[in-house]
Amino acid sequence: MADLIAPAARPANPRFSSGPCAKLPGFTLDMLADAPLGRSHRAAVGKAKLKEAIDLTRDILGVPADYRIGIVPASDTGAVEMALWSLLGARPVEMLAWESFGEGWVTDVVKQLKLDAKVQKAGYGEIVDFATVDFDRDVVFTWNGTTSGVRVPNGDAIPANRAGLTICDATSAAFAMDLPWDKLDVTTFSWQKVLGGEGGHGVLILSPRAVERLESYTPAWPLPKIFRLTSKGKLIEGIFVGETINTPSMLCVEDYLVALKWAKSLGGLKGLIARSEGNAKAIADFIAGKDWIANLAVDPATASCTSVCLKFTDPRIADGATFAKNVAKRLEKAGVALDAGAYRDAPPGLRIWCGATVETADVTALMPWIEYAFAAEIAALTEAA
Repeated sequence: MADLIAPAARPANPRFSSGPCAKLPGFTLDMLADAPLGRSHRAAVGKAKLKEAIDLTRDILGVPADYRIGIVPASDTGAVEMALWSLLGARPVEMLAWESFGEGWVTDVVKQLKLDAKVQKAGYGEIVDFATVDFDRDVVFTWNGTTSGVRVPNGDAIPANRAGLTICDATSAAFAMDLPWDKLDVTTFSWQKVLGGEGGHGVLILSPRAVERLESYTPAWPLPKIFRLTSKGKLIEGIFVGETINTPSMLCVEDYLVALKWAKSLGGLKGLIARSEGNAKAIADFIAGKDWIANLAVDPATASCTSVCLKFTDPRIADGATFAKNVAKRLEKAGVALDAGAYRDAPPGLRIWCGATVETADVTALMPWIEYAFAAEIAALTEAA
């Protein structure tokens, strides 16, 4: 280990957590000075801020005018749960899972709602073959596997004339990937991911087909107040113009507005995608040709550009979990990568967030540190032997 030399360059921002994620470059709390603190979210100023957030979301993501966008409680989890509990049960269901959060939605539907759903699963680093999916059923899936580093490459396999609804958890995809709105009936995300917003709030996007289901179907189970999207058989339209179900944090809403306006300054969605893809490419270029590290994604076409998951492939590693944790600890101790370990349920390795708020220069600077930490840990194993 004495011969190892630490890299000279360091990431200016070592925050590579996959959620909450890095704030936008140059962020300061002074940017939130316009937040209407101490005011009711139902006052004119509060409603105006919430509606502005919805309108900017539509503009940047290119959401069709006839789709509804609502700000809802409990982050992306709350948004997904609202959709599952409010919409499912009207027709057969197919659940797709290839990572931890998708597995969680399977559990909710099968064990909590007790629906006799068809379940298709793929291992970490892979996705379900969409050609085998029955879209005449309601289909629930994640667009990007935050804990497995894989994404749906496009929506081509989803038929336009499907009979069922598509319910998509897109929390680590929104603002970093081109989502095909005509193929998605329910889309959810949290602004704490690609835009680096504060946690606790979710966004729920409904197609006209999803609204029709809500207004024509009543689930067999009771719905808590925070899940209710209809009243007397009609959509509660206020939710989708800024009249939230419960009290939102106007400080968090202001933070989201700052991030949305920053996104606009980059050229909107195209600019955000370019930043995320550029960050992921910096990792792909670094690991190319190396025999000790690889992308967890089996097929490069499905590799994520936000939550990039890496695995160590050196045959000298006997205990992969301990080795990976020790490498992550070395990176954190050096102050070059915080929260970069793999998700607890995922295969051992590293997970580097590459969303739009991360600077490519920081990703590039981190790569030699990963090699350095890897070499140091291999040397420690050799000495211990």
